[in-house]
Amino acid sequence: MRLSLSLVSVLAALLASAALAEPVRRHSESSKVPKGFVTTKGSQFELDGKPFYFVGANSYWLPLLTTQADVESTFKQMQAAGVKVLRTWGHNAITSDELPGALESGLTYYQVWNSNSTDWALNDGPQGLQRLDKVIETAGKYGIKGLELYISYIIGTGQTHDIFYTNPKTIASYQRYMKTIINRYKNSPNIFAWELVNEARCLGDLPAGPGCVPGSNTLLTWYKQQSDFARKLDPHHLITTGGEGHFYWKTEEAASDYNYNGQAGEDFDADLQLDNIDFGTYDHPGTGFSIEAWGKQWIEQHVAAAEKAKKPVILEEFGVTGLTNKTDIYPTWLDAALSTDQAIMPWQFGALGLTEGDKIIKYADALIDGASPNDGYAIYKNQTTLYGLFTKAAKVQAAKSR
Repeated sequence: MRLSLSLVSVLAALLASAALAEPVRRHSESSKVPKGFVTTKGSQFELDGKPFYFVGANSYWLPLLTTQADVESTFKQMQAAGVKVLRTWGHNAITSDELPGALESGLTYYQVWNSNSTDWALNDGPQGLQRLDKVIETAGKYGIKGLELYISYIIGTGQTHDIFYTNPKTIASYQRYMKTIINRYKNSPNIFAWELVNEARCLGDLPAGPGCVPGSNTLLTWYKQQSDFARKLDPHHLITTGGEGHFYWKTEEAASDYNYNGQAGEDFDADLQLDNIDFGTYDHPGTGFSIEAWGKQWIEQHVAAAEKAKKPVILEEFGVTGLTNKTDIYPTWLDAALSTDQAIMPWQFGALGLTEGDKIIKYADALIDGASPNDGYAIYKNQTTLYGLFTKAAKVQAAKSR
């Protein structure tokens, strides 16, 4: 199984402009890619020169498990379901005030932020990156690749959300963590790709600033800067944005629609044209629509954008709540994705039979009765009809990959 890892980080000092100005070699122009690394050819993925179509899984909680037995059990369940790519967290930062509780509970953490400092300390010990090492190593054992490592950040009070993408100290700290993670795993064929961030937007819990508006290219500039930086570190693994797939269409019809008017900060068409963004990602951005028909249209629009850019795209994070809603709606979306040869990665995989006992593993995320965390979107094997939709789709993808 192959892992998709996301990078984590925060504040420090920007690299010299001369270094950023150096020419950067595109993945497709790199020297021979090692065996077992995924590549792209036009709008499709390839693995060792053969088509690679897949159904993947989101499992942010996997590195938070504390026993190797439960990690192994989860991968076995994924393998049995036909999962080929896993998307998980490559970050989990805590503050120094949270450290005593983390040490007591066994919480996985990769960074500690000192309340009296503007920077972080790395935890590469047995409760830190060594757990991520085990996840990546185990993924290969079960033929699964990992996709993305997330980048998290901390910004001081009184700031806007988008300062993360423009502040030199923030960018430098982010790049320090990126360098740590990429250098640690860049030779592993178990890594599918690097995802720069999870769902970048102009606003988050903090508001957007006046400099991050439709047409400002704040996120586009950041995507270019960070993808170029990542490519210098790793010439072989794929790189993607991790974005939600919002468009910036300058039409009267799009002007009042957040998903199309650029207000989110993304411009999916332009982002996909960047040299070192090898494929696109997009989510289903909510439930306030005529969901089934709107979701199918959303899929078709991203397929069209990917075909124009001649790059692959992943329907990376999608879901609705309610078992009946899932079994009624997902077949339409899966058919749309399969018929256009897209990779499929629903939110989120549910594991059963875990042995660590009932406990909160992070915030309100809990293991209960041996089941992995369920936010209302989890897909478990005992949901026979729903689970079968994805195992069937995985067989279709596997047949196309021969």
